[in-house]
Amino acid sequence: MWVEPDVRDEIIGSVDHVVRESSLTRQWLIRQLGIGRSRYYDWLTRTGMPNRHNGNIPRSHWILSEEREAIIRYCRDKVEDGYRRLTYMMLDEDIVAVSPATTYRVLKAANLLNRWLTRGASTKGDGFLQPTERNEHWHIDIMYANILGTFFFLICLLDGYSRMILHHELRAHMTEYDVEITVQRARERHPERNPTLISDNAKQFLSKDFQEFLRSAGLNHIRTSVAYPQSNGKLERFHGTIRQESIRRSSYVTIADARGQIADYIRYYNEERLHSSIYYLTPKEVFEGKTEVRLAERQRKLDDARRRRMERSTLQVAVTNL
Repeated sequence: MWVEPDVRDEIIGSVDHVVRESSLTRQWLIRQLGIGRSRYYDWLTRTGMPNRHNGNIPRSHWILSEEREAIIRYCRDKVEDGYRRLTYMMLDEDIVAVSPATTYRVLKAANLLNRWLTRGASTKGDGFLQPTERNEHWHIDIMYANILGTFFFLICLLDGYSRMILHHELRAHMTEYDVEITVQRARERHPERNPTLISDNAKQFLSKDFQEFLRSAGLNHIRTSVAYPQSNGKLERFHGTIRQESIRRSSYVTIADARGQIADYIRYYNEERLHSSIYYLTPKEVFEGKTEVRLAERQRKLDDARRRRMERSTLQVAVTNL
């Protein structure tokens, strides 16, 4: 069974994603796809590589020279975003329609591949079972932030399904009252359901006052296992991202300025930044139920690009043989 490298690599990536995000085994998925075990692992060893057989036959994955130049030009100053995210950014912005494997090959050949972007999958645990709809799990956590030489506390509440930040507060204190304010304001903005609140075991979340607040609000509360913070890893990952991409790179004039810049970054994170755990869509798109439409739109662009590429390659071969 011959399969184009782009399709082959997409199958490998999809299987890896499903295994990470569910309790299904790799062997079971391979059987359901009708792929032989030896063939799958042969594909795995050739991830990111072109097929070597029938080399003179034009293939739709043979990108055009102008596409290769467009990839290099677009990615040259953005390598920190990673080749997968850059692939979908180019696709959404109609720069070029290729697979992540193609972007990887082009950047590697141009010596633009950031060595930190090829790290392996995390060995941390998966935490809770993934929610199947928005407002099912809300994750809450507190992060220290050094603002103008003083420690402030960024309290964020994240929807576990879409990874969207529903509300945040930059507070001078981190008492249970500050946490209650954050939860209450998120509830006012999203009153349609009673989600389960997931937190670590900080004293603010264990206090009697906070437990009474949750009961009066009709919210269930789950705390992560001791010494197992991965269960709240979605929000911890966001805190690492905002610290690296915004807080450490910003200069603040006043506390009000800090609050404004942090709010701007969170809007960018929710509405513009492509998230690797949700098909490289934005959290807002997933929260608003646009996943299927956006993925179908991308697939159409890829199919159109493959067709044009094949037509150009076939024509070039025909002209060469005249």
